[in-house]
Amino acid sequence: MKNKWKNDEFYSQIFKLLLPIVLQNLLSAAVSSADVVMLNYVGQSSISAVSLASQYAHILFMVYYGLGTGATILCAQYFGKGDMRAIEIIEGIALRFSMLISIAAACFALFAPELMMTIFTNDPELISIGASYLRFVSVSYLCWGVTEVYLAVLRSVGRVVISTALNTMAFTLNVILNAVFIFGLFGAPKMGAPGVALATSLSRVIELIACFVVSALSKDVKLRLSMLFHRNKILFNDFIKLSLPALGNDIAWGVAFSMYSVIIGHLGSDAVAANSFVVVARNFGTILCFGLASAGGILLGNIMGKNALDQARSAARKLLKLTVISGAIGGLLILAATPFILKYASLTETAMHYLKYMLLINTYYVMGAAVNTTLIAGVFRAGGDTRFGLICDVIDMWVYAVPLGFLAAFVFRLPVMWVYFLLCTDEFAKWPWVIGRYRSGKWLHNITREQIE
Repeated sequence: MKNKWKNDEFYSQIFKLLLPIVLQNLLSAAVSSADVVMLNYVGQSSISAVSLASQYAHILFMVYYGLGTGATILCAQYFGKGDMRAIEIIEGIALRFSMLISIAAACFALFAPELMMTIFTNDPELISIGASYLRFVSVSYLCWGVTEVYLAVLRSVGRVVISTALNTMAFTLNVILNAVFIFGLFGAPKMGAPGVALATSLSRVIELIACFVVSALSKDVKLRLSMLFHRNKILFNDFIKLSLPALGNDIAWGVAFSMYSVIIGHLGSDAVAANSFVVVARNFGTILCFGLASAGGILLGNIMGKNALDQARSAARKLLKLTVISGAIGGLLILAATPFILKYASLTETAMHYLKYMLLINTYYVMGAAVNTTLIAGVFRAGGDTRFGLICDVIDMWVYAVPLGFLAAFVFRLPVMWVYFLLCTDEFAKWPWVIGRYRSGKWLHNITREQIE
């Protein structure tokens, strides 16, 4: 009966955290989907250009996610311990890094967008459209770095409903503004692809303002920019020790995944356009999986912060079972959506051929991504084990997948679908090491400190 109560408590807690996070991820995927659907009426070049330019946002997201992970790892355990002062200090440390990165990214997007686009494509039309997009979206980078850290801290202390509400507002506004600026509704200029970027920037500015409003009304977790200048050597060192490997892991993974787009981008606009739709479908298929990783990491961190390591091990076992189920569901969702995507996508005959088989490959690819994300970004990081993920992904992506993709595309000149298939073996190649690490239990740690000032 006692074990049954623990099981019920775990599942109750995980679903309370999971549902708002899944809703948040669903809305994020819906925005990306809306971009593609609306740009579908503008033209294939606009879809391709925005897809390539958005790779920088994906890289930035991985950077912010890595910083947010460093904050979440520590904040979740200190929340389990009941130390709110430590949480404020950690938030300030994370903001210090995120704001520096945001400023650098915004400056590049504003002053050198053409250079940024030439990395992904040599098509002059795509470079021109993408550069316009990057100039308008640069403002969003400045806001994003602050909001992502604050929302990560809110989630780490269980305030997932507030975090989701803020994201819901921003995403909904983004979709509405997309339609306004892409099509020139209500007297607004008809901007096409740059309209997507303007909508993103405006919604991010409003989201940041909303974060400050929530902070002013909150009794515990505040967004205090003054904490940027607070010094605490112990927590700073802990943050560096835990966050930098996580940040390096996410950057290595994010940049490598963007290199897939570089490879595909040089295989022709048909491959790029097809991949744009596939990315949207895959995002929907992995929503539940990635939500479990986030929710599970927070819950496991709270448990380990109480020094209940045996309970954490049991909870991780249940989380992995849920992940396998969610991966299967994600694959079935992509399979079910395939006929509808093929029916409504306005692409060339060649692009449609690529799209069909790319979608089929992703029906099983999501399972590999689900298991690895839950274990590396959820379970391992909850216990402060961030270095393993860095080593694993650097070897898998940069020693195996990216070189394999370049060789397949540019040396052996294999057909597009063979190149794509080989790129999609990356997640399964690292399963033996990731699952072995999970079974070893080396990720189980209480990383909190005493007497934080």
